[in-house]
Amino acid sequence: MIKTTPHDHLQHSPSEQFMLKNPFMDTPYIPNISHILGALSIYDLENTVGKELRKYNPNNTQEREKIIRTFVLKDLMYLSYRHRYYLILELEKALKTPKYNFAKEFKSDYDEHITMAGDETEIDDPRLFFEDILRLANEEWKDDLQKASLEDQSTW
Repeated sequence: MIKTTPHDHLQHSPSEQFMLKNPFMDTPYIPNISHILGALSIYDLENTVGKELRKYNPNNTQEREKIIRTFVLKDLMYLSYRHRYYLILELEKALKTPKYNFAKEFKSDYDEHITMAGDETEIDDPRLFFEDILRLANEEWKDDLQKASLEDQSTW
């Protein structure tokens, strides 16, 4: 969790309350935790990124951490610190929802050209995978998340 300041002042989801724009479009940014796993979508990359990802066991703590640090968090660095802050807030919200179905985030959707490196049934505890993402993001992005939390988000 972002441990810098309480976020109780956020009465609505970031996309409803503020006007932070998408990184590449002139539309409001709506954080969605499915975007977090973008690096694990290997459509047309099965023989490169897919091959590399399949070397790791996502159910092994050390290998899961390697997947998260090397692929997931690194892939999200195209987002500004403000976008990543909102994305982490959205992840925190999902993790506070006891019945949130994290397994669905690992499903491939061939109609949308989304092919995940693994299958949702290969992840023993999808919630734990996302808890680890949150923990590691808070470690790696600590300064950026703190910076964003101290800013006046209404000016974004």
